[in-house]
Amino acid sequence: MTKILFCLTVSFVLSAALCAALIPLLRRVGAGQNILSYVKEHADKGGTPTMGGLAFLFAAALVALAVCGGRDKPFLVTLAVGFGYLIVGFLDDMLKKRRGNNLGLRPYQKIVFQLAVAVIAGVYCCLNGLTVLSIPYTRLSFDIGWWMFPLCIFVFVATVNGVNLTDGLDGLAGSVSAVFFCVLGVLLVLQKQGESFSLLCFSLTGALGGFLLFNTNRASVFMGDTGSLSLGGFAACIALFSGNALVIPIAGGAFVLSSISVILQVIYYKKTGKRIFLMAPIHHHFQEKGYAEGKIAYAYAAITAVVGATLLFPFA
Repeated sequence: MTKILFCLTVSFVLSAALCAALIPLLRRVGAGQNILSYVKEHADKGGTPTMGGLAFLFAAALVALAVCGGRDKPFLVTLAVGFGYLIVGFLDDMLKKRRGNNLGLRPYQKIVFQLAVAVIAGVYCCLNGLTVLSIPYTRLSFDIGWWMFPLCIFVFVATVNGVNLTDGLDGLAGSVSAVFFCVLGVLLVLQKQGESFSLLCFSLTGALGGFLLFNTNRASVFMGDTGSLSLGGFAACIALFSGNALVIPIAGGAFVLSSISVILQVIYYKKTGKRIFLMAPIHHHFQEKGYAEGKIAYAYAAITAVVGATLLFPFA
């Protein structure tokens, strides 16, 4: 418990301090977000500093490393994977800044980079026996062997892009991710999984809390793809390596909802020329309906917490 409180508290303080220091620097170098023209509610957000993910991700990693040390190889691989996705997001954000528009890496470039990191993680899983799959709401688990490899690829691509799509409103992806990592951290403690993974989850939770001081409506800084892609990478990697891949669509239901709403919107529009939602991802639909960004973010986080808590019932 002492280590958990240390990770939560120190990562929160360090993340907040790094955000406070990073925001003026981002402003000086002109790292402002280019706002999509069709999201009219966001027109006044143009120029808000982005790439704030650098602050909370480095804070979480430093705290987790300080507490866990460097002896746990799966933990170190998880850090490497998370920062691999951070590099992809950082390149995307930098290209957007250089070009002065919202076009960073091309879609095929993004997916190639994402797949490359996912393949490496999948191979590591299979070669090191990290192939157990736990069944949510039970204490059952099964070793699925090399079937873990295709599952890894799917989970990484789906989770990374799901978090990325959820990052569309002030405080939304940050608050949902903070709750997600907190739930996953508690679950890992109850499962008596590797301590390093649970402490990394709590470090990410605390660091995201510090970031949210500057990211809730109206945001002083955005996490950018630097933050959202890396968060998805960390979520997928921790869940897969700990055998909890099936937890993601439950505790991470908000990420699934964002992805499915976009897929349905695109398919339906191509078939009929009409839209199911006023705008996709669906959080923009709620915004078009007149709900404030803060209320949407709060509702998403609260629902994530309630649904996530149900995963803990078998250990009550």
